Amino acid sequence: MFENLAVFKTAYAMAVHAGQKQSVVAQNVANADTPGYVARDMMSFQEVYAPQESDSAALYATRSGHLHGNGNAPSTDHLIKDPTFASPDGNSVSIDQEMLRGTEAKRQHDRSLAIYGSALSILRTSLGRQ
Repeated sequence: MFENLAVFKTAYAMAVHAGQKQSVVAQNVANADTPGYVARDMMSFQEVYAPQESDSAALYATRSGHLHGNGNAPSTDHLIKDPTFASPDGNSVSIDQEMLRGTEAKRQHDRSLAIYGSALSILRTSLGRQ
């Protein structure tokens, strides 16, 4: 009965997305001195998990074997290149921008934990447990 609560799946997906975003930020910082390296970023959680306009109740195919999914499964395929800044050696990593992206990822992760905790508290209250 309680195995498929969407709020827990959404909180989990948000935490995974935040972790992937933090990994991309770490890769960018690690390559800050690599000539020609183009910084990468991830699409926002809202863009990755938004339902298609044509079908607001669309299902997501998280694996290739799933039936009737729309193929918008969350994955690391949602990387975008960000060449907005470029140094003379062609590197587009801005440490200031990466610090902001890392902070954004931490806030998203904290938000997912808060959603999970709040939903768990509501579930416990509904079962009569404190």
